Amino acid sequence: MRITNVETLILQHDMDVELGFAQGYYNKRTAHIIKVHTDAGITGIGEIFGAGNFAFANQAIVNHVIAPMLIGRNPLDINVIWHEVYNAMRDHGQKGMPISCLSGVDIALWDIMGKATDMPLHQLLGGKAREDFVVYGYGMMLQKRDDLASAFEQEVKSIVEMGYTASKMKLGLGVDGDRELAAAVRRGAGDGFKLMADSNHAYTVGEAIQLGQTLRDLAFYWFEEPVMPEDYNGYKAVRQALPGINIAGGEAEWTRFGHRELISRGCVDILQPEVATTGGISEVMKITAMAHAFGTPVIPHVWGSDILIAVDMHLVSVLPDIPGGLHQFQPMLEYDTTPNLFHEDLLTTPLSIPQQVRDNHGRAKPPEGPGIGIELNDAFVEKYRVG
Repeated sequence: MRITNVETLILQHDMDVELGFAQGYYNKRTAHIIKVHTDAGITGIGEIFGAGNFAFANQAIVNHVIAPMLIGRNPLDINVIWHEVYNAMRDHGQKGMPISCLSGVDIALWDIMGKATDMPLHQLLGGKAREDFVVYGYGMMLQKRDDLASAFEQEVKSIVEMGYTASKMKLGLGVDGDRELAAAVRRGAGDGFKLMADSNHAYTVGEAIQLGQTLRDLAFYWFEEPVMPEDYNGYKAVRQALPGINIAGGEAEWTRFGHRELISRGCVDILQPEVATTGGISEVMKITAMAHAFGTPVIPHVWGSDILIAVDMHLVSVLPDIPGGLHQFQPMLEYDTTPNLFHEDLLTTPLSIPQQVRDNHGRAKPPEGPGIGIELNDAFVEKYRVG
C-alpha cells in the first residue's frame, strides 16, 4: 500500500453570535481537514488546528513541504514518517504551524492503519482503560454585552440541565471582571458541580495568583493557562502560590520536547496536549508516557470539528490510570456546547455526544468503527468548503 495523494480542505461557516476569549473575538468557524489517499482505496482523515487565515497558511505548508515527502510512502510507516518530516522541518519550525500540519498528517495515517487492520483507534493504541468517560461541557465564551455575568449564570444552568456533570468557562476581562464572571458561574452551577476556568494566558504571575485565589475559594477544579506558555518559571510560581486548585496547561505547547519543560519544571498539575497541534496521535502517546513517569495526569485539550472530538474520545479511553487505585483520577473529554455546524452536520453518522451525555449521566463512549470510526458528509464538506 502506497500514498498517492494528500488533500487538504478548509471549511468555514458564519456564526450567528460573535464569541470570544482572552485573545480576541471571532465570527466564523473554521475546520481544516486533511485526507491521505492510498492505492489500496483506503483514505485516512485528519484535522489540523488553526482558525481563520492560519488555516490557509497551514494548507501551503502541507501542499508544498509535507505532501511531497509522503507520496509513494507506505502509510503504515507512521513512526518513520513522523521523524523524517520533523527532522526535515526542524530548522524551520520546531513549534507552531509546521508541527500542527504534521499533527493532521499523523492523525490521518493512524486512521489508515485502523482501516487497513479493521480495528478502532483505541484498540491500536492498546485497548480501552475505561468503557466510558465524563464529558465536560465547554461554554461561557466572552461576548460584547453588558450583562455577561448574568448570561454566564444562565448558560451554565442550561449546561447542568443538559446532563453534564462538569463545565468550563472563559476568562479574560481583567481580574475584577473575571471574579464577577466566576462567581456568577458558580451560582448558576450550584455547589458540588465541577467547574474549570480558562484564561488563555492573559495574565501576569501576580494577576494570575490574585484571580486563582478567587477561583480556589469558589471551589473550581482547575485554572487553565494562567500565564503565557513561554513563562515556565511563571507557571511554577503560580502553581506554588495556589495549593488547593489544579494548574492546567499545554494546549499551546508542541511535541514531547516542549511538554518536557512543563513537566520537568513543575509547571502544571494537569497536562493538556492538543492532538492537532502537538504532533498528532503518535506524539500525544509519547507525551502521555513521559507525563506518567513524572506522576502528572493528562487530560487532552481539543478544539475543532467532530473529527478531533472523535480522536480525543479514543485518546481519553486509552489513558491509563494515574497512579492506580479504586477511586482514581479520571480524564475527561472536552466538548464545546456553543452552536457549531462542524459538531452537528460534518459526519454521516454524528457522534451524538449531547444525546450520550443526556442518556448516560454525563458520560460518552468512543466510536467502534475501524480507525477513528467516522465518515465525512461529502455534501456538507462541499457546501462549506472555502479552500
